[in-house]
Amino acid sequence: MATFIRTVVIILFAWGIVFFQGTFKDLKNISKKSYLFLFLSGAATGLSWLSYFGALALGKVSVVNPIDKFSVVLTMILSFIILKEKPTMNTIAGAF
Repeated sequence: MATFIRTVVIILFAWGIVFFQGTFKDLKNISKKSYLFLFLSGAATGLSWLSYFGALALGKVSVVNPIDKFSVVLTMILSFIILKEKPTMNTIAGAF
């Protein structure tokens, strides 16, 4: 229930930003393909949360959390390899 309430607050905050900036007019300019990827990204995030909280229910926070946070490091490594992004001291420091 707490995750649901938190998500509703985030949605309201995000829509507030959209209306404050006036970018709600751009919704019609987003392609169907982009909407699909945004939906899939949201579904992946939801599944990630379910997995994280499920892992916390089964294991110790001191074990689960470092594994979860390692995804940031893994994402950065993959961005360097796959997307050919240049590693900088700031991005590397950001992983820690």
